[in-house]
Amino acid sequence: MSKRKSKETSSVNGECISQVQRILRERFCHQCPNGKLFGVQLQYKHLLELLKRTTIHGESNSALIIGPRGSGKTMLLNHVLKELMEAKQVRENLMQVHLNGLLQTNDKIALKEITRQLQMENVVGDKVFGSFAENLAFLLEALKKGDRDSSCPVLFILDEFDLFVHHKNQTLLYNLFDISQSAQTPVTVIGLTCRQDILELLEKRVKSRFSHRQIYLMNSFDFKQYLRIFKEQLYLPAEFLYKPFTQKWNKNVQSLSEDRTVQDVLQNHFHCSKDLRSLHMLLMLALSSITVSHPFMTGSDLLEASKSCRMDSKANIVHGLSVLEICLIIAMKHLNDVYEGEPFNFQMVYNEFQKFIQRKAHSMYNFEKPVVMKAFEHLLQLELIKPIEGLCVRAQREYLLMKLLLDNNQIMDALQVYPNCPTDVKQWATSSLSWL
Repeated sequence: MSKRKSKETSSVNGECISQVQRILRERFCHQCPNGKLFGVQLQYKHLLELLKRTTIHGESNSALIIGPRGSGKTMLLNHVLKELMEAKQVRENLMQVHLNGLLQTNDKIALKEITRQLQMENVVGDKVFGSFAENLAFLLEALKKGDRDSSCPVLFILDEFDLFVHHKNQTLLYNLFDISQSAQTPVTVIGLTCRQDILELLEKRVKSRFSHRQIYLMNSFDFKQYLRIFKEQLYLPAEFLYKPFTQKWNKNVQSLSEDRTVQDVLQNHFHCSKDLRSLHMLLMLALSSITVSHPFMTGSDLLEASKSCRMDSKANIVHGLSVLEICLIIAMKHLNDVYEGEPFNFQMVYNEFQKFIQRKAHSMYNFEKPVVMKAFEHLLQLELIKPIEGLCVRAQREYLLMKLLLDNNQIMDALQVYPNCPTDVKQWATSSLSWL
């Protein structure tokens, strides 16, 4: 009986842990609008009023949400849209068009996506008839036929707005802003960007049609507020199924926030980057260590997660290189020291490597030139070195000028933990300029 009972308890715990991980991962990854907003109440109110005027009163408008990456631009917009959609009138009438500058790389692709999302394609099967100009005229005519009283409001959301600015003649932006200035179909254009100088990039005719409403998001909270955000992000909701576990979990989160080790980890993280996206990454890594046998997060979990976050990706690549490739990087390091960061070519690196072999008289490092060339090209593929731009392409491979993308500290740190690194290679790396 006791075995059966313990089995049931462990299965409940397993289900409980998976539910905890699901809830928190959704919160960390999907900019879930069920979470709380921190420090952007004024911006939230401003954007909500703006969109209410479009969705309820039929006003056209335009605005830009500007802030550094990870400052919560998308989350702010998602929260506003969630509140708007709670009204039946808005939910039934509002049409949304989501565009992203990384996906819609020119106006033609963007226009196809707009007509697809508005379900206005003049298509047979999957083929869109007409040129870009005809499709644009078709879309504009459809939008201009409406009026503010009877037409459904249309909300255009342009993520990575600064990339749309680089489209030819800014035709799409011009027409969207032009419609948003007219008294036809209610249209609001919301752009999200991290460029502070975005208005300077707009053409004069586009800028004149933009409403110049700008909503700025800056991570202006102090460490005390950051600590509160940390707790809010980890707390389980009151409606969570397993009530006793919820109480224990939330109590553990509270004690974590008072732990000196955890505060030090968070303070280091706070000083490196204030944005919540990096905090979510830290918490996501710590959450992955939660299991049935280890159901509560500890300070050591956060410490390990912090080390993983701060790990140098370039140094990690160096750990996986062959001894020959390590030798080539050391040769480049010495060339950088001698020539004070001037670019080098393969022949110079090869000559430096040959000096090392002759000095050490080790046949084990004596590779043929094509093999060394292959190792050099592998470093190029890994982007540990890069060619200098704007040079003659006709130059032979051996004489193409390159630049090393690792600094001396990265190289030396990677060598310290490189598995079974030969002693003479380490000595060569730490040798002074007089050796060369």
